[in-house]
Amino acid sequence: MKGVTYVTDDQNRKVAVQIDLKILEKFDEDIEDLIAGIIAESRKDEERVPLHKVIKRLKKNGKLK
Repeated sequence: MKGVTYVTDDQNRKVAVQIDLKILEKFDEDIEDLIAGIIAESRKDEERVPLHKVIKRLKKNGKLK
């Protein structure tokens, strides 16, 4: 595909991809959604902190009035 280059390792296995920014701009919103989904999936097992505790901590640290 024009504008797409694969980076390979010593055994010629594809390990990364380089995409021309002009192509990426066309799919900017889709890529942001994909990244958000990947981040959400990676955090699904993290401990949840109730909102009231987050607010209290932010106020204590001077980040929120």
